[in-house]
Amino acid sequence: MHLTRPTSPRLKPIPKVAERAREAMENSFANAVNVIATLAHSRSISKAFGEFAQAILYKGDLSRRDVEIAVLRMGWNCQSVYEFGQHTLMALAEVMTEEEIYLVTRPISEGNWTPAEAALLQVVDDLYSDDCVSDATWAEATSHFSNAEMVHLIAASGCYRMVSGLLNSTGVERDEGVPSWPTALR
Repeated sequence: MHLTRPTSPRLKPIPKVAERAREAMENSFANAVNVIATLAHSRSISKAFGEFAQAILYKGDLSRRDVEIAVLRMGWNCQSVYEFGQHTLMALAEVMTEEEIYLVTRPISEGNWTPAEAALLQVVDDLYSDDCVSDATWAEATSHFSNAEMVHLIAASGCYRMVSGLLNSTGVERDEGVPSWPTALR
């Protein structure tokens, strides 16, 4: 069950931060102006999150594809359209197809996932539903992922669950060009 999401921002993006972010992202496939300018209400959290997110996205042990699958699944589970939309742009630019992004929103059995990807999705689902990976899911996941990769996967899932809650609760609006939920491809 999900609560109704705000239909307008509860925290307005800080205009001067938005302007700087817009300039910085001028040639980027992503457009995260509103989240950057909203997080700027707390400089320390914004700085810490930026560093942590960069580590999660680009410096950990999981592949970029595995990270994006996990982030998209958690964004979907949390019904965070902003998070899902931003990471749709990232995934399309780097590691996934439109069909795969759509399949992240479906039951695991509906996708043509590798056994490792199916286990990854189940880890995310377990963490979302109970904040703990079940014994069965752990056994399957650790047959595909190293200890370091498991830490990265759990951290990525937790990080983007927190981000989804922050974005949902503050009512961050999707930036121009950021997609909504995917639809089935024919």
